Amino acid sequence: MTNDSSPHILIIGGGIAGLSTAYYLQKKAAEQGRSLTYTLVERAPTFGGKIKTSTARGFVIEGGPDSFISQKPWAYRLCRELGLGERLIGTNDDRRKTYIVHRGRLRPLPDGVMLIVPTRFAPFALSPLISPWGKLRMGLDLFIPPRRDDADESLADFITRRLGREALDKIAEPLMAGIYVADPYRLSLKSTFPRFIALEQKYGSLIRGMLAQKKARAQAEANGHAPPKLPLFMTLRGGLTEMVDTLVSKLTGELLTGQAVTRLEHRPAERRPYRAHLAGGQTRLANAVVLATPAFVAADLLEPHAPALAQTLRTIRYLSTATVSLAFRRAEVSHPLDGFGFVVPKSEDCRLMACTWVSTKFNHRAPADHVLLRVFVGGYKREGLVDLPDAELLSLVRAELRRTMGLTAEPVHHEIYHWRRANAQYDVGHLERVEAIERAAAAQLPGLYFTGSAFRGVGLPDCIHQGEETAARLLASLPPADSV
Repeated sequence: MTNDSSPHILIIGGGIAGLSTAYYLQKKAAEQGRSLTYTLVERAPTFGGKIKTSTARGFVIEGGPDSFISQKPWAYRLCRELGLGERLIGTNDDRRKTYIVHRGRLRPLPDGVMLIVPTRFAPFALSPLISPWGKLRMGLDLFIPPRRDDADESLADFITRRLGREALDKIAEPLMAGIYVADPYRLSLKSTFPRFIALEQKYGSLIRGMLAQKKARAQAEANGHAPPKLPLFMTLRGGLTEMVDTLVSKLTGELLTGQAVTRLEHRPAERRPYRAHLAGGQTRLANAVVLATPAFVAADLLEPHAPALAQTLRTIRYLSTATVSLAFRRAEVSHPLDGFGFVVPKSEDCRLMACTWVSTKFNHRAPADHVLLRVFVGGYKREGLVDLPDAELLSLVRAELRRTMGLTAEPVHHEIYHWRRANAQYDVGHLERVEAIERAAAAQLPGLYFTGSAFRGVGLPDCIHQGEETAARLLASLPPADSV
């Protein structure tokens, strides 16, 4: 099971961060000619964490994330490393359009709005989404001096300062809630959108910075110096579970599912100072441990050894969400579905967070003559909806789709996924908290590492990158092979 002459690593948590840690640990050890063994433990029956793909009745339905952003290269690169390059597909960018619910109606986000920043005058000026005063206020971004101190601030404070309250309420809040399911007044700018800080500091204006970057990209493309342009969002033809299944197939360590770690002992005098107790009564000894779990799970395991560290971990809040996927016959849906879907500002009398028109956004998601929609509920706006019985939740979603889209058809298929305490919240000061957690662990529990969506990024590329970085740091910390 373990080779006593080699270091043994225990990875707790088999979501994408834990899987990536195992994969890169195995890969980098082989590249360095190092011998080690590892055990990957997951309490759920399957690996993958929030990645859940269903292929019922010819539909490809994602219960969790449906894609990854290609501007962060790590998920794209991993898929290619795994031999999945030919399976990658991008969004249908010729149909890229996002709607925002405004006074009960769907209004398109103006063309040229990049991340919330307008970069084309005419579409923005003609849009009814923002009032004339709101548009003028957004334009003042060109003249407002940048902030001089480097203290963290909330996304809401930053957007209000640069672009005004209307831009926050009608554009930024619903768009960002769709990514982080977070209250913008609590969301850390440093942890989520450091790009905004960089634009403000370099160009003195978000609008000026976005225009400069847009111009630079166009010049690079004209000169043939730009890298191949990828769709902004990508996925796999058969769903993201393809990545999980392929990743698992490459792992050569001990893989345990349906096993919870109930207790973690730290015995610093021992050669393998960590002993993990599994729910079934088994134990595993390890030279190092990677906690790729939610922060509150890590806190429970560490409470006996480092109560202050455990308390800091518990300050990372979590929110609950649910996804409701509904399939319809195309002929029974009168809406053109001419975009990727819509988001809902908190100010609207609508109980949804967002709705993705999945079969428009991606090909290969629904059989011919059918369409697939996916609705998001819960988050910071109405978290209690996640606890509704499925029948009530389905009824609520259909009622809201009737109001916003005029959709009255009976779904031919639906699937509901509840994600309780599954969305880590990056409150203001989050990076400082993470750094404090890492310092405390290094001082009190050497050989213990944290990775995953609770720490340095919630998206798939971020979690994969964290796994790779964790593997590299862990390997660098091990004693030379001849001293083990």
